Amino acid sequence: MMKQGRMIIITGSPGTGKSTISSIVAKESNFTKSVHMHTDDFYHYIRKGAIPPFLPESQEQNIIVIEAFLEAAKRFARGGYDVMIDGIVGPWFLDPWLKTVRENYEVHYIILRASKEETMKRAINRSKLDEVTNVELVERMWEQFNNLGHFESKIIDTTNQTIEQSVSTIKAVIEKKSSLLTI
Repeated sequence: MMKQGRMIIITGSPGTGKSTISSIVAKESNFTKSVHMHTDDFYHYIRKGAIPPFLPESQEQNIIVIEAFLEAAKRFARGGYDVMIDGIVGPWFLDPWLKTVRENYEVHYIILRASKEETMKRAINRSKLDEVTNVELVERMWEQFNNLGHFESKIIDTTNQTIEQSVSTIKAVIEKKSSLLTI
């Protein structure tokens, strides 16, 4: 019988290193198969009626998108893949993932955080949005990932870490299973 894979959510505000780190962790996985799911791709699949995901009226759309990539992630995991889920999955979006844990999937939840100054510097240097919109969005997302109560224990601070150090830290957290979502 094939060993079921695991799902590793690597989240945080824009500019914390999610995509770079998720890609490397997937490539260096100790599983024979792995996948890097960039959740933003699922928003790009919407061709009509798309609502920018940071707007309050996007809530229903965002839930549908999250459920779509969750189903894809579960399928990869059932196929024995180590699944890196790279995207904005704040604690406010965890209910479907907790349901997945109840279905006996191994789900890790890792939040990347950098100082506000470092986050802004990184995000603004690579944005596809105009600078004013981007600054506003990144500031709002940074605030949303700040003061997360009991989820603070799931945070890895990438402010002063190299990419290699962050990857190494995340691999150790996954190995120790100290970031598992539990019900």
